[in-house]
Amino acid sequence: MSTEHDTLARAHRVPLPGRAAPRPGDGLRTEADPAPCTTEWITEPGAFALLAPAWRRLTAACPSATPFQSHAWLSSWWQSYGTPGALRVLVVRSGDRLVAAAPLMRAPGPLPALVLMGGEISDFGDVLVDAAHAGPAARALAAALRRAARTALVDLRELRPGAATELLLAHWRGLVVRRPDSPCLELPARPLAELLTRLPASRAQRFRAKLRKIDALGIEATPVPAEDVPAAIRTLLTLHRRQWQGRKVTPEHLRPRFRDHLVRSVTTMVRTGDAQLTAYRLDGETVAVDLTLLSQRLAGGYLYGADPALRERKADVATMLLRTASALAAEDGRETLSLLRGTEPYKSHWRPDTVVNQRLLLSTRRTAPLLWLRTAHATARTQAATWLHAHRAKPPTRD
Repeated sequence: MSTEHDTLARAHRVPLPGRAAPRPGDGLRTEADPAPCTTEWITEPGAFALLAPAWRRLTAACPSATPFQSHAWLSSWWQSYGTPGALRVLVVRSGDRLVAAAPLMRAPGPLPALVLMGGEISDFGDVLVDAAHAGPAARALAAALRRAARTALVDLRELRPGAATELLLAHWRGLVVRRPDSPCLELPARPLAELLTRLPASRAQRFRAKLRKIDALGIEATPVPAEDVPAAIRTLLTLHRRQWQGRKVTPEHLRPRFRDHLVRSVTTMVRTGDAQLTAYRLDGETVAVDLTLLSQRLAGGYLYGADPALRERKADVATMLLRTASALAAEDGRETLSLLRGTEPYKSHWRPDTVVNQRLLLSTRRTAPLLWLRTAHATARTQAATWLHAHRAKPPTRD
């Protein structure tokens, strides 16, 4: 490694307490956790499927978990998007209890890397750590990941501030590079009437008028029961296609594998309270369907479809959906109503806070060259995107 790389490595090294990191499977005992922590790599989809009950208990014990770390979401994602032979789920147990997990997979491409499951259709990524076993569980997870990082880079993307992955850094004996990832917009978890108080009086009055218009039309919002989710998801995607007709739409949202993923995952998540699918009806017809994903601290509006005829009737769809999502977010002590990734102009009307997800790249000295290559590639892509955005925004000049 060159002198420059040595300097960078020292700059990004995360110091540890004096004791050496244990190897996977070593006993890690504390007074709060008398059972030793053991680690295991799950590489077969069938074995991952069997983890569903224990995974759900772990998710409930990890306050920072988002809906995108639920077993229903990840296992369904794997069925639609996983590459055979690439599954690498790291689990940590204390006795019979699952106390930490990293839902990883081997990344495609020439560079050996481990990345989080969930891909581009998941707004947040993270590991899971049981808060009651945080110290030993995070230490065991970090030790096992470090052994894996001797031959592959660990690239963890779309981490929210306060993600459970942060717990690993206190125990990481290796190199770390932290980079910004996608921006997200967030509102406090309050009913819509309280959110309106964040706005200037004139703007708040306009939104109240929009709500009165929606009510005057007689649009009814009804939660969809789990048994009706498959049909409602198909309706959502049909309306989504129609609302974007003639405009640029995310291609993945129109593909059968995405539809199948939503049908599988949302059916289970509605049943377990990790999602709500809301159907909006007008004169007996379904005119919109909206999917909100739920976790302990967060509600996130994920995807919706709306009949373009609503615009012709002067119904403000975004305000209609936000009323439902804000009510869900305010339930059960949640803290955040996330508008998820992206800074579309319609989101900014509500004066949300911008929160930037983080990307952590972890390696050992042996795999440091992979770290520098991946970091250089990410930097180049960011610079190219910035230039392209500025170039498109620049007004044309006359000859």
